[in-house]
Amino acid sequence: LSPQTFSHTVWHFLSILQEHFGSMVGANTYLTPPGTQGFAPHYDDIEAFVLQLEGKKHWRVYGPRVDAEVLPQFSSANLTQAELGEPVLETVLEAGDLLYFPRGFIHQAACLPDAHSLHITVSSYQRNSWGDLLEKLLPAALHMALEEDMEFRQGLPMDYLGYMGVANSDKVDARRTAFVKKVQSLMEKLVDYAPIDAAVDQRAKLFLHDCLPPVLTQSETLKSVYGFPARWQDGGPCNVDILITKDTEVRLLHHGIIRLCNEEAGVMLYYTTENSRTYHKEEPKFLELGPEYIDSIEFLLSSYPNHISVDALPCETLEDKISLAALLFEKGILTTKKPLVQV
Repeated sequence: LSPQTFSHTVWHFLSILQEHFGSMVGANTYLTPPGTQGFAPHYDDIEAFVLQLEGKKHWRVYGPRVDAEVLPQFSSANLTQAELGEPVLETVLEAGDLLYFPRGFIHQAACLPDAHSLHITVSSYQRNSWGDLLEKLLPAALHMALEEDMEFRQGLPMDYLGYMGVANSDKVDARRTAFVKKVQSLMEKLVDYAPIDAAVDQRAKLFLHDCLPPVLTQSETLKSVYGFPARWQDGGPCNVDILITKDTEVRLLHHGIIRLCNEEAGVMLYYTTENSRTYHKEEPKFLELGPEYIDSIEFLLSSYPNHISVDALPCETLEDKISLAALLFEKGILTTKKPLVQV
């Protein structure tokens, strides 16, 4: 499970893919002895990429059997051969071969009698559909509508239980027609209260918790806190003062490593640089920001991948500019154009 925890190569590979897909990317490796089969036929709730590393494996892939199995939200139970039709693909993967199958495609694989198999399965797009966004969006829209629009707070008709419900669904009744039209009207109005951007930010917040920490090049390491010299003495770091001035040129370490979210407690900046390579080993990482720093974060986001001077940050005072830059540098969020000199 999670080979990216142990393999730098897999970590690097998945970190590139998670940025490309904009959703969590995970992996598992599977070692299967000759003449055996790991799993019964089934379909998954992920987009799957199977890369054969060693040996051989015989694969059969089947299309979704019914519309309800197209792009499913959840994986299936084990299926029997009697439940399957003809495969849309039957092939033997050898080392270096890549097989892709979408969500909902049933698959099964077995080793040949004379060869073992080692493959890695890379997965993406789990619970990353329009429906998953609406699960966040609709309750928030209803909450806002109830607060702001009296029509949503008006009482239901006193006698609606007598003509609505499944038992009454075949009845022809003007009251039923009026009731359905009222619900449809409220549903249409609900769109006006939908905080779409806020719901997207909440999904982004979850994605950043799922993310692997960024993989750094040697140059990025030297220009970030990860290459900063330090000594450990008496149970703590020492001599790690960071010299940032108004002329220091900075930029975000990588695209997509931070997200601003407006929440009840205030504005939070979520980030990935202190995540673990083990899925959700750490709690979500975030900083609570004062309003004086919001424009500067947005400026850093819009300026990427260009460097900007600390003095160019739109904070009110130079002290605020340097304080923000130092904080973001310490968290690994910012990198400098030139390596910093230790004080």
